[in-house]
Amino acid sequence: MNAKISMLFYAKKAKAATSGLIPIYLRITVDGKRIEISSKRFVLPEKWSQQQGRMMGNSEEARSINAYLDILKGKVYDAQREIIQDGNLVSVETLKNKLLGAEVKHRMLIPIFQDHNDRMQKLVGKEFAPGTLGRYITCLSHTQEFLKWKFKTSDIDIKKIDYAFLNDFEFYLRTEKSCNNNSAVKYLKNFGKIIRICLANGWMERDPYLNYHSKFNEVTREFLNEREIESLIKKDFNNERISLVRDIFLFSCFTGLAYIDTKQLTQNNINLGLDGNKWIFTKRQKTKTTSNIPLLPQAEAIVEKYKNHKSVINSGKLLPVLSNQKMNSYLKEIADLCGIDKELTYHIARHTFATTVTLSNGVSIESVSKMLGHKSIKTTQHYAKILDAKVSEEMNFMSENFKKSAKYKIV
Repeated sequence: MNAKISMLFYAKKAKAATSGLIPIYLRITVDGKRIEISSKRFVLPEKWSQQQGRMMGNSEEARSINAYLDILKGKVYDAQREIIQDGNLVSVETLKNKLLGAEVKHRMLIPIFQDHNDRMQKLVGKEFAPGTLGRYITCLSHTQEFLKWKFKTSDIDIKKIDYAFLNDFEFYLRTEKSCNNNSAVKYLKNFGKIIRICLANGWMERDPYLNYHSKFNEVTREFLNEREIESLIKKDFNNERISLVRDIFLFSCFTGLAYIDTKQLTQNNINLGLDGNKWIFTKRQKTKTTSNIPLLPQAEAIVEKYKNHKSVINSGKLLPVLSNQKMNSYLKEIADLCGIDKELTYHIARHTFATTVTLSNGVSIESVSKMLGHKSIKTTQHYAKILDAKVSEEMNFMSENFKKSAKYKIV
């Protein structure tokens, strides 16, 4: 929207020189805000028309001063046009800087984004997980590729990022990068953190996310049922490495701990709870929330099994956890050997704890939420929805059986 500009020349009597001459000033008003700029021209009070904003008379001096004032007025309109052409907002500040030749510092997006990632990298293991850094690195890469695709440039002034920019970026992610809905929304959420940094520092005047809306599609979380858990427990792999991975995975099935939280456990995390039984007391690395979990007999048996393992003794950790990549690689092999027709990843253990181990056995959703270290019970409610779907599936199966049988037939 174009800013409304008005101009007024006036002689400032309060600054009269000893010679009696008074300076002529230009007052510029933009959307109710005003600035005053000296014209560096002087006039006798009796020769100045305050009403017309000009020097009276037809003398050579009057014609010269009035012509100069017209030129100065033209320069203001020229400055307004240049500011608009540069894609910036017309304000008293931008007009003054343009007229006085003051250098306006342009803050560019990519260095700000890179500085954020560099700071995050130094905090990996302290405040952030490596995976979190990886997502921001990928988001930066997508941003750079988008700028070349859309604007044929390697960087952009942050003040040019608006609602249309976000829509175009989302379109690019969905089409050129083939991102699904949740991936695209996640990248826009990561990008939003960079924008919030700019807003907090006063580098941007308007939040481009103000009217922007996006929503994650609910994903059905995979988990193991009782039969599949039992097949894992009873399977004899005749391979020490595969058995170890199976045991660590089962430990998380019975504690609900994510991979990184399991990996970081030490004996110090196990203490007696208020009930006199052993509990795990820890904090989730992802959210920094407290996660206190009663140590079930199955989990305790696994801890006992590996307490004298060479890796446990050397590292001081509670369990000999392999890298996440190796764990997931072995889990795929384990699924095949146990006849589990699911893409088994380590995180499924956490989902299994929430569903099959706890909620399905009557543990309240509030207790499950606390043990999982969720910040909001809404996150835990996703698991309850999974169970509702399972109830529906089983009831439909039973209904079909009833149709085929005379049992419970009502006439």
